[in-house]
Amino acid sequence: MSINFYVILLLSMENIKPRQGKKETIWELARFAIIAIIIVIPVRIFIAQPFIVSGSSMVPTFQNGDYLIVDEISYRLKNPERFDVIVFRYPHDQTKFFIKRIIGLPNEEIVINNGIVTIINPEHPDGFILDQPYVKNESKSNEHLKLKENEYFVMGDNRSASSDSRYWGALTKNLIMGKAFIRLFPIKEIDLLPGYFQQIDNY
Repeated sequence: MSINFYVILLLSMENIKPRQGKKETIWELARFAIIAIIIVIPVRIFIAQPFIVSGSSMVPTFQNGDYLIVDEISYRLKNPERFDVIVFRYPHDQTKFFIKRIIGLPNEEIVINNGIVTIINPEHPDGFILDQPYVKNESKSNEHLKLKENEYFVMGDNRSASSDSRYWGALTKNLIMGKAFIRLFPIKEIDLLPGYFQQIDNY
């Protein structure tokens, strides 16, 4: 059961009168538990999901064990954007969830030469080099991929320790669960839109 459930349950219990009999107390607990479930389940299914970072592929932006809340509703209203940090189902085993950063958008051409990422699209037919200040341990890889409609190119910030689109190809939109919305743990790293970055010069 999620942390949200227990928080709602405890807050609801404040309204229970201390001198109630045993049966009344049990009924009140059951009633508030039902109310909490009614509130939590739709939130978990349609709005937000908890996610714990596993591994080092997103270092230094995220560390192993970071506890995140993933926004599941935004991408129902608009398309994912470049640099968004997203959680998605791994294309080759959809029981597994990965966290990466969006680098390439649908119908773009991604060229990686000695680790330098160039994006080619209708607005930039000659391509532009991606600014990547968030990257750690830049890999000297070379890749060239043309994305189709509803396909995204994703990479981990820790390039030398990330399984991403360089190795298993494009990610389709239907596999994206949502984007990192809040980091709740560790406490000293609490943050809204963790990992947010925008390259302004080319837009």
